[in-house]
Amino acid sequence: MLEVADRLSDNEALSGVAASTGSGGPAALNAINHWVPHNLVMRDAWFPLAHATGVGKKPVRRAIYSHPFFLWREDGVAVASEFHPNEKQSRASSPFTDARGRYPVMERYGYVWGWFGQPESADPVHLPSLPFLPPNGGLPGHMIGTVRFDCSAPISLENLIDLTHADFLHANITGDEKSESESIETFFDSESITMVRTCTGKSVAPVMKFFSGIKQPTQNIRQVIRIYLRSHCAIAYGRFTPGDDVPLFHPCVPETRDRTRLDYAMNTSHAGLLFRHVMPKASYMVSRQDSSMTSPQSPRYMRDTNRKDLHSRFDAPGQRYRMLMMDIANRQDAGDFAYRDDVSADCSDLIGLRKELFRY
Repeated sequence: MLEVADRLSDNEALSGVAASTGSGGPAALNAINHWVPHNLVMRDAWFPLAHATGVGKKPVRRAIYSHPFFLWREDGVAVASEFHPNEKQSRASSPFTDARGRYPVMERYGYVWGWFGQPESADPVHLPSLPFLPPNGGLPGHMIGTVRFDCSAPISLENLIDLTHADFLHANITGDEKSESESIETFFDSESITMVRTCTGKSVAPVMKFFSGIKQPTQNIRQVIRIYLRSHCAIAYGRFTPGDDVPLFHPCVPETRDRTRLDYAMNTSHAGLLFRHVMPKASYMVSRQDSSMTSPQSPRYMRDTNRKDLHSRFDAPGQRYRMLMMDIANRQDAGDFAYRDDVSADCSDLIGLRKELFRY
């Protein structure tokens, strides 16, 4: 369980990160540098294929690792198939579908989720916990949207889990790097990783100056990124004091090995009127800024090379993310698709959720 998972401080050097795996410093560091995210295919996982409001009687097409998923509703219930309903099934079905070419599917948190893996293993217990989203959906349209990245999903998520990147890449939205103090913590188990960044006396985020009316020059913040490894899904949760909470669901669905779809949801229901409507749309600006960094990176990691990546003390979460993803891939290559930890366990306390604002 996460409560007793390993914990890393921002003072650990990379050798410490490697040593905590039990595999020895040099060997682990060498493995990190042989990171080929395009080769990682996660199976037996739920992927959020589409916002539930985007699925109706007319089929829409999605993909996971280039496998087609056609989505539509029959009598109001979402279904997913490898084949368009008007297509004659003239070829064999995928091993991930039933005899009719249909995938296991479920609807939760305002999304239609498709199971990628052995159909008999599909179980709602493997659905990630998203405690700030209403279980039955219903967020207004201005709080959801879609962006895309021309990079592999793991590249996007590795960028996301380094929360310090926001001070430089998104300074015009989230604020610059100036603060009185800062700490980084990392929690993980075999199926998830969580980074917590705490800053005191940090420059007020510009978006909060303009749309939340914050007059003070500084604010205290607690920012969290939690990644569910197999599903390529992330929670981003920020608590700003003074200021509004920013709860973002950031799924990175691998449509192909170098093309990522992000159907985001930001639940700002409890923020002030202006911030509630404006902040979710900042996702389009932030995604362009992220894409300017991740798109050039992606082709450099398509094959194994002799490169030696440079790291700082703030990179421990990213290094741990690489290790965990490679560990799952190695287990699956050996035929082990079992979950060793519970991804559906409530993570409210870990992310610091203000439960009084999100009672569902």
